[in-house]
Amino acid sequence: MSDTRSPVLHPEAAARLTATRPRLLSARNAAVAAAGLVLLALPFYLDRFWLQAGLFAIAAAIGAIGLNLLTGATGQLSMGHAFFLAVGAYGYCALAGDGSTVGSHTLVGLGLPSWLAAILAVALAGAAGGIFSPIAGRLRGAYLGIATLALIFIGQHVLFNATSVTGGFNGREVEPLSLFGLTFDDTETVIAAVPFQSAEKLWYVGLAALLCGALFARGVLRGRPGRAMNALRDHSIAAGVMGVPVARYRAAVFVLSSMYAGLAGVLLALVFQRTVPDYFGMVLSLEYLAMIVIGGLGTVSGAVVGAVFVSLLPQLLTRYSEALPLVSAPGTGGVSPGEASRYLYGAAVVVAVLFLPGGLTGITRTVRTVRTRTRTTPPKERT
Repeated sequence: MSDTRSPVLHPEAAARLTATRPRLLSARNAAVAAAGLVLLALPFYLDRFWLQAGLFAIAAAIGAIGLNLLTGATGQLSMGHAFFLAVGAYGYCALAGDGSTVGSHTLVGLGLPSWLAAILAVALAGAAGGIFSPIAGRLRGAYLGIATLALIFIGQHVLFNATSVTGGFNGREVEPLSLFGLTFDDTETVIAAVPFQSAEKLWYVGLAALLCGALFARGVLRGRPGRAMNALRDHSIAAGVMGVPVARYRAAVFVLSSMYAGLAGVLLALVFQRTVPDYFGMVLSLEYLAMIVIGGLGTVSGAVVGAVFVSLLPQLLTRYSEALPLVSAPGTGGVSPGEASRYLYGAAVVVAVLFLPGGLTGITRTVRTVRTRTRTTPPKERT
């Protein structure tokens, strides 16, 4: 009969581990504080291109966190994430915009306060997920993936034909956000001799939204719901035997993921300042799946890292296409920055699946584990 007792650390190793933990925590807290200060100071030093690229990454990170809760933590494959981003973006446009005539059609606009429209747009995306949640609660794996793929085709048809809401092929303009008497448009607001326009102002809104979304998702994953979600991912039948309401949890996580996507859609609309139906297609859903696979499934940090990688890569390739081999502007004979970026993060997905099952964040966890084992191993055993 095998010995199942937990291994006992050598007294010297245990003492070393106890003494190391406070230093690790203090170093981690210092690194987080330094990163926060850098992020807060960036609008004072970066130009509009980099701030917009950063805002795209922030919006992508919010949406990727929601998809990681559904796919990474619960094991529910979703191919329709772009549909809920579109619901959030166009919901905000319709709720905050005023009815105006563009071309031959009149756009629907309720003229609500923009901050209220943003909240209601997120709720609208959650309601759209709630309508689909009975299906999400009963399907899993490839079956749910195929079912959610239908949302993309339905959404594209609606976006191109419901011209009174979406503006049709050319899209519609986005009402700027107003909060606490401050309008987040290109009207200059001078702070410390630095002119703040829409990108600089929205930067702090995006950071606040990302922080709140990340902290909430982290709390969910570390609490009882997170353990139930992981049980559903690993073995749904065993989770049901242990008392987890399988269908209810799957449906609830689907609604929560849809609300994250809706928030990301609202932020994207504010950054773009114009919503276009072509953007919310199947490619966008595939990009979000690539984000969570590359960054790391089932973790908040993995969603953020993967979103930064996938969203910034085409921006960087476009910015420096003249200095890169084989990459050139579209229509000039070389590989366009968009195509090159898809090749690169497609290769990154293959590498992550084959060699890095924990994604990019799994590398840091592996290094941290090796360092901890090195510190806790007695000197005699090392030799």
